[in-house]
Amino acid sequence: MSEIPAKATESEDPSDGARRSAAGDAAAHTTRATTGGPGPSSSGGLSSRDRATRDTGLGDEPTADAMWQSSPPGSIYDYIKVASFSIGPDGLVDQWSLRAEQLFGIPARRALGMDPIKAFVDPDLREHGQRKMAEILDGREWTGVVPFRTPGTAGEGDEKEGLAEVYVMPTRTEEGEKAAVCIVVDVRTLRSIETDLAASQSIFGQSPFGFLLIDPDLRIRRANQQFAQTFGGAYGSSPEDHRGRGVHDYLRSPEAERVAATLRRVLETGDSITDMHVTGFLPGSEERRHWSVNLYRVHSGSGRPIGIAWLGIDITSRRAAAREAAAARRNLALLNEAGARIGNSLDLETTARELLDVVVPGFCDLATVDLYQGLLAGDETPPGLVDGSAELRRVAFASAVSDAPFIGSGPPVAVGAVHHYPFNSPCADAMRTARPQLVPAEEGGLVQSTLAVPMVAHDTVVGLAQFARAKGSEPFGDRDRDLAVELAARAAVCIDNARLYRREHERALILQRSLLPPGDPVAAGLDIACRYLPGNSSSDRPSEVGGDWFDVIELPGHRTALVVGDVMGRGLRAAVAMGELRSAVRTLALLDLEPAEVLSALDEIARGLGAPGGVQQATRAARRPREADLSEVYLATCVYAVYDSVTRRCTFANAGHLPPVLVEPGEDALMLDVPPGMPLGVGGEPFEEVEVELPEGALLALYTDGLVESRDHPLDEGLQAFVGALTDPAHPSPDQPSATAPRAGTHRNLEDVCDHVLATLDTHHGEDDIALLMARVQGLPADSVGDWTLPREPRSVGRAREYARGQLLSWDLEPLVDTTELLVSELVTNALRYGEGEIRLRLLLDRTLVCEVWDSGLVQPRRRRARDTDEGGRGLQLVGLLSAAWGSRRTPRGKTVWFELPLPDGETGLTDPAEALLSLF
Repeated sequence: MSEIPAKATESEDPSDGARRSAAGDAAAHTTRATTGGPGPSSSGGLSSRDRATRDTGLGDEPTADAMWQSSPPGSIYDYIKVASFSIGPDGLVDQWSLRAEQLFGIPARRALGMDPIKAFVDPDLREHGQRKMAEILDGREWTGVVPFRTPGTAGEGDEKEGLAEVYVMPTRTEEGEKAAVCIVVDVRTLRSIETDLAASQSIFGQSPFGFLLIDPDLRIRRANQQFAQTFGGAYGSSPEDHRGRGVHDYLRSPEAERVAATLRRVLETGDSITDMHVTGFLPGSEERRHWSVNLYRVHSGSGRPIGIAWLGIDITSRRAAAREAAAARRNLALLNEAGARIGNSLDLETTARELLDVVVPGFCDLATVDLYQGLLAGDETPPGLVDGSAELRRVAFASAVSDAPFIGSGPPVAVGAVHHYPFNSPCADAMRTARPQLVPAEEGGLVQSTLAVPMVAHDTVVGLAQFARAKGSEPFGDRDRDLAVELAARAAVCIDNARLYRREHERALILQRSLLPPGDPVAAGLDIACRYLPGNSSSDRPSEVGGDWFDVIELPGHRTALVVGDVMGRGLRAAVAMGELRSAVRTLALLDLEPAEVLSALDEIARGLGAPGGVQQATRAARRPREADLSEVYLATCVYAVYDSVTRRCTFANAGHLPPVLVEPGEDALMLDVPPGMPLGVGGEPFEEVEVELPEGALLALYTDGLVESRDHPLDEGLQAFVGALTDPAHPSPDQPSATAPRAGTHRNLEDVCDHVLATLDTHHGEDDIALLMARVQGLPADSVGDWTLPREPRSVGRAREYARGQLLSWDLEPLVDTTELLVSELVTNALRYGEGEIRLRLLLDRTLVCEVWDSGLVQPRRRRARDTDEGGRGLQLVGLLSAAWGSRRTPRGKTVWFELPLPDGETGLTDPAEALLSLF
C-alpha cells in the first residue's frame, strides 16, 4: 500500500495526463503524515501546507499513524516495501509518509526540510544527484535505481545502506511552483521476493513429489508436473488439466471421504498432517497404489489462510518392500519357533502335533500331517513309496477356524484313520516327485488355497503335510511355498529321527527281553514271581534300555540257582554285555560250580569284555597300570544264590549288589548280611559265600537298584521302604480279613506281593530299569525223598535195585521201575569199580524223578563211544539213552552222578530198555 502527500498537484507537462489522473486518485487517499517538526508554523497553529490539506475537502486532519488501505488484505503491498515523499520547489522534503518512516527509519519530524541528496546520497554521487534534482524541479520525470544511506541518530556507525528504485513525478504547488512526488521501492526486498519466487517455482516444478495447492473449496488451484504425470491418463499430463478438480476425481469412496475430512480439518485447525497413507487407483487403472501425504495450511502475507499444501509421494514399492521385509521377519520368527518347539519329543505323533502347533494360525488356518503306515509299523521301505499311493495314517490335524475334519482332495479323513491318495491326485504327485503341489480348492468350501508339501528326510519321503488358508486370507505365494518346504523338512527330520529311535529302542527291548527268562520261571521247591520294568516305561519320554537282568536256573538234584544282576550303563552296549554275562552265568551254573566260583569266573569274563584279546589279555593287563578307555570298561553287580529244595538251605555270593531280603513266616522282613564283594570287572578280590537255612514258607526277594533308588529318594530310604512294603500287613490276601492279615511275604499270592511292592514304591521315576525276583520256599516233603547208604561191596548193586523198586512202588511209579533199576545198577556198579568210600543212593520226587549216586572219588565219569568189539564201556551210553538228562558234579566229599526221568503222564512215552540196549550194537 502506497502513500503520497496530499499537497501534490497536477503537472503542467502536457505528457502527464495519465499521471495527473493517477496522482489525483492517489491524492484522494493520502493523509498528512507530519508531526510538528521544524518549519514556519508555530506551535498550536497550522502551516500553509496544513491549510492546503484541509482545503482539499478530505475532512478533519488525520492522526499521525492513520493510513487508508487501497487494496484488500493479501495484496502485493503486503510483501514489498513501497514509500512516498514529496519535494518542494526548494528541493527540500516537504511531505514524509508513514511508509517512508518504515523504509528509511527516519521520523517525519526529522525528514521534513531535509535535502534528500545530502541526506541519502553518497558524497561521491551528490554532484550527479544535484544535477538530476535540478532537472526534476525543471519539470522532468526520472526513474532509476539509486543507492542510499540513512543518516544515523547516534553519530558515525549508526548509518543504514540500501538500494532503492525511485520514480519521480514533477508536480506544482498551489502557488504554481514546481515540485516533485517521489515513489520509492526497496530493490533488495524486490530481489528477495524474486529469489523466493524462483526458489518456490523450482521446488514446486522440479520436486519429485506430487505438489498441490488446494483452495478453501478443496479444489486444486495449482499442481506440479510430477503430480500431472502420475495422475495423467484420462485427465491429461499437463498441470493445467488438473486445475479445479477435487478429491473425488482421484479417489474412490470411502477413501475420498476420509481424505476430504482430513483436508477440512487441516484447513480449520491449522494442524499439519505428516505421513498420512492414502490408498487408491490411478485413473484408468485397476492397480492399487499407496501414497504418503503431508498436509499443512498455507497463509497469505497478512496471515489469512488461503488453502492447503499437499505433498505426496508414491510408496507402493516401499509398502511392497515393507511387506516383504515383514513377511521375511515373520518367516524367520516362525522358523526360530519351529526350531525351538519341533523335535522336543522322540514320539512320532507328538512331533507331528508340534509342527501344527507352530503353523496354525501363524502360517495357515488348517493343517494336517499324514505319515506312511509302513514307517509307523517299523518297515524300512513301505510299499508304494515310489508312486505315492501307499497307505498313510493321519496322525495330526489342527484348525483355527473350524473343528471339522480337514477337507482337501477327496472325502474327509479323521485323525488316526488309514487312507491313501489316488495316483493322479496332487497329493500323490507331491509325494512321488518330492515337490510341493498346489491343491485346487473345492467350490463352496471353506478353503481357498492349499499346499501339499512332502515331508522329506535324508532323501526319503516319510509323509505329507497339507497347509490350507481359508477364504478371506492371502493366498500362498512363492515365499510361503519355500517356508512350507522348510518347515516340513525340519519336521520330517525330527520324525525320521523319532522313527529311527523307536526302531532301535524296540530292537534293544526285544534283545533285552529275549535275554530274560521267558514266561513264568518254575523251580523245584520254590514258588517264583518276577517283574521287569524297562527304564522310562511309565514316563512320556522314551529312553535307552539298561543292563538289568534276572534268571532262574534249574540245577541237578532239584536245586535252583537264582541270579539278579545289573550292568552299569545304558543302551545297546549295556544290553549286549548283560546278555553275555547271563549266558556265561547259565553255562557256569550247568557246571555245578559253587556260587563264589561262579562269580569269580564271571569277574574274569567281565574284564575280558573290555579287552581286545578277551579274558587272557585282560588277565595280563590286570598286572599293569590300566590305560584303557573307560568307555570300554564293563562293570556289573550280581548276586548268585543256589537253593537246595531237599535241605532248604540257600548259599549266597554277592558281587557288589544290594543285599537280598528275607521274610520269614510271622516275622518282619530283614536284609541278609551277605558280604557285598567287588563288582564284576574289577578283579583281584575273592568272593565269599554265606549259607542260610530258609524255613518253610519264607519269602526271598532279589532286586536291582532301580527299585529302591532315584533322584528324589536316596538308597537308604528306598531300602527301608522296600523292607516296609514286604512287612506291611495292609495288603491282605483276598480270602483273609485285614484284622488277621499275615505278613506280606507269607501266605499271600506271590504275584500280588510283587504288585503291592511296585505300587508302594516309587517305580515311575523312569531313571533306571527295575528287576524284581521273588521266591517262596516250598521244600520237598520228607516222603518225596529216598536216601540210603550202601557199603562198598558187590552185593550193594542188588540192594540198590531193591531200594529203588520199593520206593517207586510206594510212589505209584511202577512204569519207571525197570528203567530206574537198570540205570541205578549201572551207576552203583561204576561207583564200586571207579569210586572210593561209601556209596550213597538218593531218589527225589518232584516234577521229575531224580536219582543220585554219591561216592568219595574225585574222578568224574567220562562218556566215551565203545567200539563194536568192546565188551564194556556202554554203561553211560545206556544212561544217556534211557534218561531225560544225566551228569555229574563235585561235592565237598567227592562227586555225585545223577540222572533224571520224566514222570509218566499218559502223553510222554518211556524208552523201552530192551530197544535201548539193542541200539548200542
